[in-house]
Amino acid sequence: MNQAITLGELKKSGYKSLTIKQELRKNLLMLLCEGENPFPGIFGYENTVIPQVERAILAGHNINFLGLRGQAKTRMARLMVNLLDEYVPVITGSELNEDPLHPITEHSRQRILTEGDDLPISWLHRNERYTEKLATPDVSVADLIGDLDPIKASNLKLSFSDPEVIHYGLVPRAHRGIFVINELPDLQARIQVALLNILQEGDIQIRGFKLRLPLDIQFVFTANPEDYTQRGSIITPLKDRIESQILTHYPHTIEISRKITDAEAHVLPEQAERITVSDLIKDIIEQIAVEGRKSEFVDPKSGISARLTLTARELAVSTAEWRLLKTCEKKGFVRISDLSGITPAVNGKVELMYEGDLEGPSKVAGHLTGNAIKTLFAQWFPSPERIKRKKEENPYLPIAEWFGNGNMAEFFVDSSKEEYQQILDSIPGLKACVLKYHPNSTNEELYLLMEFVLFGLSQYSVISCHTDTDGTLFKDILGSILNQDDDSE
Repeated sequence: MNQAITLGELKKSGYKSLTIKQELRKNLLMLLCEGENPFPGIFGYENTVIPQVERAILAGHNINFLGLRGQAKTRMARLMVNLLDEYVPVITGSELNEDPLHPITEHSRQRILTEGDDLPISWLHRNERYTEKLATPDVSVADLIGDLDPIKASNLKLSFSDPEVIHYGLVPRAHRGIFVINELPDLQARIQVALLNILQEGDIQIRGFKLRLPLDIQFVFTANPEDYTQRGSIITPLKDRIESQILTHYPHTIEISRKITDAEAHVLPEQAERITVSDLIKDIIEQIAVEGRKSEFVDPKSGISARLTLTARELAVSTAEWRLLKTCEKKGFVRISDLSGITPAVNGKVELMYEGDLEGPSKVAGHLTGNAIKTLFAQWFPSPERIKRKKEENPYLPIAEWFGNGNMAEFFVDSSKEEYQQILDSIPGLKACVLKYHPNSTNEELYLLMEFVLFGLSQYSVISCHTDTDGTLFKDILGSILNQDDDSE
């Protein structure tokens, strides 16, 4: 379809202008009628957040996404661009991307009177109709609304009483588009006041110029509830003018969390070709985030971002890759012991409580990993606590007795595949235990589960486990306690 290049051609084409909210509503209705997902790539919000966003758009509401970090608030806002028309006409040369059929500035109205149907128009792609601003304490009214431009006045030889000397800020320039303010509570209260009339009446005032600009903007705000008490707050009149406040949340299940990590983690093709990441390893990484969100060491108001699991997955793969480079092996898989390499990812993603600060971030990371292993171990194998309580046959007895006789098993960070398997094969009853509960395991899965049993038993205090920069050492729990007592004496 040929696009009109003048106002006259646009009128003849029968084009009808829509407001931004009408446009979003029209395209959303079309997608919903066709059974398509308006927010592809968002997992876990299908029955909670997304329906609320759809209803807010259908109602023509501005939106505030309220939730902890890493809950896809900005991602949701950016995906709303896909609900805009691919192209819309604008007056060529207009600072505010004005609709040729509905100009809002005096300058554009005068151009239409002067040039008539010969007024040139351009077509604006939807990607150019999205504006995003991170709210910081140094944001000014001039940044958002505008100010007088002395250089412009000098070049055009205009007095400061002429509206032509105004330099428009981000909000007016977002006319006919989506304007997003991230971390709204960080915006100073006096700056938030400047948004009140824009949201309600469309008035803006710049250095004494009271301009009636019927701005057509879909506002989307994001906020973290932690900010309400620690860094700032959304002023009550502004909250009142934001029609829909939508609460976001973390994934409700491990399966959903894994989908997000699978889609977002940056694992290079050459890494994926050389290194296998089992479902067990993926679940442990996701469970670490779950354990962190309920840990006494971690500040619950801060939350744990989904970025923890993404970076942890990437580090787990790179730890296995590093080991393969050391051993000159071509292919391998992520081991349980490789999870010691994800500590930097955990350290940077958790805000610690006082108890956590006393422990230190690295110990907290190890604590969360251990809790994740313990939680999942009970889903893959019988819990040692349950066996003891119900007096069932203990499949772990040969393993515990072997360690009780003074034997030890040490996995170095650069242990080769052969060394790794030899250590696991040397432990009596370990392979038989895995085959009893997972008889159809592949060879790779078999050894991974054998290692998993050792880590699981250490979390239930059947054996002891010590991890440092060299690797992981398993030994008898009693001997470990006695050694600690000797050291303390």
